[in-house]
Amino acid sequence: MRIDSHQHFWNYEPVKDAWISDAMPVLKKDYLPQDLKPLLEAHNFDGCIAVQADQSETETHFLLELAKQHPFIKGVVGWVDLCSPNISERLEYFSQFALLRGFRHIIQAEKQADYILRDDFCMGISLLERYNFTYDILVVPSQLSHVLKFVKRFPNQAFVIDHLAKPDFKNRKFEDWKTYMQQIAGFENVYCKVSGLATEADWKNWKQDDFTDVLNITTDVFGTDRLMFGSDWPVCLLAADYGQTLSIIQRHFSSFSQEEQSKIWGLNAVGFYGLGDLS
Repeated sequence: MRIDSHQHFWNYEPVKDAWISDAMPVLKKDYLPQDLKPLLEAHNFDGCIAVQADQSETETHFLLELAKQHPFIKGVVGWVDLCSPNISERLEYFSQFALLRGFRHIIQAEKQADYILRDDFCMGISLLERYNFTYDILVVPSQLSHVLKFVKRFPNQAFVIDHLAKPDFKNRKFEDWKTYMQQIAGFENVYCKVSGLATEADWKNWKQDDFTDVLNITTDVFGTDRLMFGSDWPVCLLAADYGQTLSIIQRHFSSFSQEEQSKIWGLNAVGFYGLGDLS
């Protein structure tokens, strides 16, 4: 099974989607399942995981409703206030939705550098395992030292790092990123999404070789059993169309065995998000 493990849907609203700047005009429109489905079919994908882009429970319900209407959306990574004093009640409520596979918080945008280590946030994280919810870690390299401390606290929680933690492709400064990713990958409950590469590079002038070192390092430390492809559509359109985004990964892993490639293209996502339980 081929699964795009990371993409987004939205009805564009300038206030809600204020993160979409004037430098991103291609994103200032609606992106919905009818826009993605032909792309998935053209590239032989069986389905996708819809990931939150707005930090609200309204967003979670929006994605769940889309998944209910469109069977190719195999799972949803939503949002809930993990710092809330009534988080246990909210998780109990959300546990009724079979298509809700996990949660994400936009840690990279938080002003508090070690937000991910807040006591109330970690209290929320500690409850996810009870409901078999996963957690997507969205950070930038400067936050990886905190991520290392974070994952040490929760050895049984299923984590996945989004977009390889956004390495600095533009300046090719990978040393600190590499040091922390090597240590984080030592925890076998942590996976990594091979996604968001071109958008962290020069949008107009990226080339395949820009990503070779980082992809080699990531594969060395996580192995092919804990990597999963994600397009990050439609955000990827800032730098590459869907086919170009796939091509970066296809070209890099073309010499790997068919078994290894099958894991990266979908089987790892099926296992991580428990999609087999939904069939």
